[in-house]
Amino acid sequence: MGNRTETGVIVVGTGFSGLGMAIRLRKDRREDFVVLEKATDVGGTWRDNSYPGCACDIPSHMYSFSFEQNPGWSRAYSTQPEIWRYLREVAGKYDLRRFIRFGQEMTGARWDADENRWHVTTKSGDEFVAKALVSGVGALHRPQIPRLPGIERFAGRTFHSAEWDDDFDLAGKRVAVIGTGASAVQFVPRIAPQVAELTLFQRTPPWIMPKADRAVPGWLRGLFRALPPAQRLYRDALYWTLEARAIGFNGHPGVMKLGQRLAKSNIDRAVKDPQLRAKLTPDYTMGCKRVLISNDYYPALARDNVEVVTEGVAEVREHSVVDAAGVEHEVDAIIYGTGFHVTDAFDNLEIIGREGRNLAKEWASEGMRTHLGITVNGFPNLFFLLGPNTGLGHNSVVFMIEAQVAYIAQALRLAGDGALDPRPEVQDRFNADVQRKLAKGIWTQGGCTSWYLDAKGVNRTIWPGFTWRYWLDTRSVRREDYELLG
Repeated sequence: MGNRTETGVIVVGTGFSGLGMAIRLRKDRREDFVVLEKATDVGGTWRDNSYPGCACDIPSHMYSFSFEQNPGWSRAYSTQPEIWRYLREVAGKYDLRRFIRFGQEMTGARWDADENRWHVTTKSGDEFVAKALVSGVGALHRPQIPRLPGIERFAGRTFHSAEWDDDFDLAGKRVAVIGTGASAVQFVPRIAPQVAELTLFQRTPPWIMPKADRAVPGWLRGLFRALPPAQRLYRDALYWTLEARAIGFNGHPGVMKLGQRLAKSNIDRAVKDPQLRAKLTPDYTMGCKRVLISNDYYPALARDNVEVVTEGVAEVREHSVVDAAGVEHEVDAIIYGTGFHVTDAFDNLEIIGREGRNLAKEWASEGMRTHLGITVNGFPNLFFLLGPNTGLGHNSVVFMIEAQVAYIAQALRLAGDGALDPRPEVQDRFNADVQRKLAKGIWTQGGCTSWYLDAKGVNRTIWPGFTWRYWLDTRSVRREDYELLG
């Protein structure tokens, strides 16, 4: 038998979401909570992803908590080690480690209607019981690994970018990279000069904008340290600049055509070979898939030791990968740059709500549906951070997290000793509204399929429109939206 812990709130995960929630609970002078973390340190996706070149594609001064600004960011776009350090320092400053239970991976949760409490089980066999459950697990933590025919015969190394094999020396090796998403665009330029040959298997080319990255000058860091309001002004300017991009994503494709021209010149500048240029130019409207930023990806693909294959993988043999055109490419290692389980991120969790309702089964059959991306009908006092349809293509998700954390804190106060369950008609109205807006957006009209869409082709990932609208929508918990239990 494992140990049993009773508390007020269970928070799951220690990325930006989980830490943000824990800090909010502390600010509300609550000590009755625990944070469950599967690993041995905080940091979420910024702890797990340590591949070469890993960095954020939102400016550092915006990709951080508004209440915990860091005047010392070294670059306009921070690298993984710097963001991870920031999260560890934040956890230390707010004394969060005493609330965190490391090595506790949640496997399931069951709502007890008699007690009005959640019973959470973990991999180690322990049980945690609380009035409220806040999931901060995010969507970028379960690597998506395609099933390549014959992969079990492969005698070389294979690993996903999120589980980078630091013990494997790539120098002089022949490497196949599968996928051209955000991670591949960052690590390919780093490994291309080291390897003997790099074969990049591309299904759909991404649109890639030039990256306005630069070191933050010492005088500016000094100014931000001495005068925090100056950094707030700088952050506000960044926010509104990024926010303006939502116009192009939401029913104004003309704006995207301008961006496409810039991205097209990014290709033309770096790639002289017309055949390669054609392979790298997308045939869909920019924004339909995640827009990436890089200055060194195209130059890396133009190297003599790099080949871009668009035919797809037919089979894997003991020492090679065969493409769909029948060409055999000898390789020593296969690296997956294939992203994460996003629209099915919760399939592996057994969350049982009122009257035995199974969340994963309902979401698998009907699609992921919530109220405001935070609460779910039939699952009282269950709260999601960065839940369905609150992801962004244009601004910082940390902004969304802060809005959600404030909403949940308010909901917990409103629930008191009881529990809040969103009314089904309120949830239906929210989802219908979101899907109506998404239908006009670039993700639907842009002529591509992306990881934003679930198995039925419905966008369950993106928030359509401005983030300030979301902030307004979540500023206060509407009592009438919820049934109060107990």
